[in-house]
Amino acid sequence: MRIGVVGLGFMGMTHIKAMQNVPRAQLAAVVSEDPKKLAGDLSGIGGNLGTSGETMDFSQVAKYSNIDGLLQDPTIDGVDLCLPTHLHAPLAIQALRAGKHVLVEKPMALDGEQCDRMMAEAEQAGKILMAAQVLRFWPCYVALRETLPRLGSFRSALFRRKCAGPAWAKWIRDKSLSGGGVFDLVIHDADMCVHLFGPPQMVSATGHEDLERGIDTVEAQLFYNDGFVATISGGWHHPKAYPFSMEYTVVCDGGTVDYSSAGREAMLYRADGEAEPLKLPPGDGFEAEIAYFAECGDLGKAPELCKPAESATAVKLTRILDEARFKNGEKVLCHF
Repeated sequence: MRIGVVGLGFMGMTHIKAMQNVPRAQLAAVVSEDPKKLAGDLSGIGGNLGTSGETMDFSQVAKYSNIDGLLQDPTIDGVDLCLPTHLHAPLAIQALRAGKHVLVEKPMALDGEQCDRMMAEAEQAGKILMAAQVLRFWPCYVALRETLPRLGSFRSALFRRKCAGPAWAKWIRDKSLSGGGVFDLVIHDADMCVHLFGPPQMVSATGHEDLERGIDTVEAQLFYNDGFVATISGGWHHPKAYPFSMEYTVVCDGGTVDYSSAGREAMLYRADGEAEPLKLPPGDGFEAEIAYFAECGDLGKAPELCKPAESATAVKLTRILDEARFKNGEKVLCHF
């Protein structure tokens, strides 16, 4: 698949680097309003994964200052949207109408209504739409998904994700553009809960929002009809110095699965008292994500491993959690 990457910020750079190791995906074009970035100078880019910007060779790819030129290029099969969240829906719809497959960074859109419109456009166009929910391809989370079916009933779950408030991107501190820190960050864990457990019936949450100070936190409970409760915790914890981390603990009748990027490898602690490391698939999550998108586009098959309907539910759920935290822990009925 010949892919054009729209947006040369942190995620655009990350996707391009991953694409270099995906035989099925070819970087064919880049789009940016910044001439410096179009020339390959991404040295000023920052992000929350401890990586820094670098210089890239774009001499063999088409370069466009806006998406219109890219969409008029008949050689482009797919568009990879790595832009601020408020641009996801309008540009995804524009790309789908132009006959391109679309990979759109998470969150899929700012709200559920926009997600629903995107899915309707993809169906009408007969093109692949996939949200880049990279945890579905991240080795430690793939291993979790593959281990849980043999452990029986779920009893409790915790997903936590923390980082510094981003000093490297002003738009993300504007809630009208990003949805806010909690929405942008814990969408990963909301999506994972939807993926593993389905949508909850009710939620409750507490937290604090001060985007200018780089603080935006949530402690949320997801309630399911069988009494199972999943907890999502995390957010921004002051700018710059605070380290990124992610973790999970899922308790089942057959054992507990546990992982933390801060120093605990992915393990299964079995009900018989024995422990074993989870079998992790090889490779990088971003590479696996892009390879899967390219495969779906080439074969014209729906992205069953990362369904846009589930990504849309994750957007709706995270929006509910974002609002519920200002209701002092009151239980809120979910409508998806």
